Amino acid sequence: MKNILAAIQSPDSTSEDFAALPLPESYRAITVHKDETEMFAGLETRDKDPRKSLHLDEVPLPELGPGEALVAVMASSVNYNSVWTSIFEPLSTFGFLERYGRVSELTRRHDLPYHVIGSDLAGVVLRTGPGVNAWRPGDEVVAHCLSVELESSDGHNDTMLDPEQRIWGFETNFGGLAEIALVKSNQLMPKPDHLSWEEAAAPGLVNSTAYRQLVSRNGAGMKQGDNVLIWGASGGLGSYATQFALAGGANPICVVSSDQKAELCRAMGAEAIIDRNAEGYRFWKDENSQDPREWKRFGKRIRELTDGEDVDIVFEHPGRETFGASVYVTRKGGTIVTCASTSGYNHEYDNRYLWMSLKRIIGSHFANYREAWEANRLVAKGRIHPTLSKVYSLEDTGQAAHDVHRNAHQGKVGVLCLAPEEGLGVRDHAKRARHADAINRFRNI
Repeated sequence: MKNILAAIQSPDSTSEDFAALPLPESYRAITVHKDETEMFAGLETRDKDPRKSLHLDEVPLPELGPGEALVAVMASSVNYNSVWTSIFEPLSTFGFLERYGRVSELTRRHDLPYHVIGSDLAGVVLRTGPGVNAWRPGDEVVAHCLSVELESSDGHNDTMLDPEQRIWGFETNFGGLAEIALVKSNQLMPKPDHLSWEEAAAPGLVNSTAYRQLVSRNGAGMKQGDNVLIWGASGGLGSYATQFALAGGANPICVVSSDQKAELCRAMGAEAIIDRNAEGYRFWKDENSQDPREWKRFGKRIRELTDGEDVDIVFEHPGRETFGASVYVTRKGGTIVTCASTSGYNHEYDNRYLWMSLKRIIGSHFANYREAWEANRLVAKGRIHPTLSKVYSLEDTGQAAHDVHRNAHQGKVGVLCLAPEEGLGVRDHAKRARHADAINRFRNI
């Protein structure tokens, strides 16, 4: 690994140099273990501790197959799917690996008693398999997390509809929270040259997800002037949704849970902000019944911030806790687009407010290659910026996941893998200087 890192840090290294580097037989990676899937049995979700289930192991280098690439990972980040994996909710990811392992002889590699997790990376291509022509050893890349087989016709209009579509590092093995990762070559995209490794690794999953959910015609198809309600607007996902709304001429109504998070939204340029804790919204009376009076109070507050207008789009991801309110406050003919359920998967809402007002609920899951590429292109152009707030070492990934699990973080939490320190990997210093304040926005609050 020392020779690989030296080649990455040398300005004189060529593609031929990288291709000639010997690959290690093993590498360090963050894993969960199959024989520990019941370790949190009987505990409430909040009490399950990723620091106990995430391990830093030395694992064998996987075989490189056709259409694939091995990437030296300089940095990665923690997403909610890493948290879900670590607490084995809503189910163990080893079921995903077992099913994937039955697809082909090659995919059998993924069905192991350990799972290398992580769905983001920034790094350097080390090797490419047969049939890869667009990428070469030495290319600096980021990876999106769509792993797809594309042998069915269903995926050729939108790869997210392919029956063998999976999220890399969650439903597949050999993810990005490691020193080396195995990806399909059509996951790779150019690393934005004005960002450090850890900054470039941060947007991946959440940026692409927000792009499809809000901007793409596969999602809400946001247009100029739309009022967009964004739950968790300063969080890992919501912070990118807020930026897309602002960049696209829409009006984000940012829902946050503290003064500090409200200040982050103002720093991004948002003006309409609701601190749900300060204003005391309680959408559930108890475990079994919601409170429509709170939906109405919430809707009234939104109209105070929009000159009397209801929201055109709701950017939903909390799920159970907020979904009833989201359906209620959406304007007639408006759209609720949902990509997750971090507060619970069983959503309840009053269907009268949906069907009689011709509203739509759209399910949105990650992004196809084109959507991910467009989202990354906007980062490379300095239109969308990383929302990195804190960076951990690979050894401290368990603590990073614990912080995300407890919502004790802002924006995205990064992890250094091979990178020995923060701030490395910037190639275009002039462009970086132009956007320095925005890049560091989440670190400065």
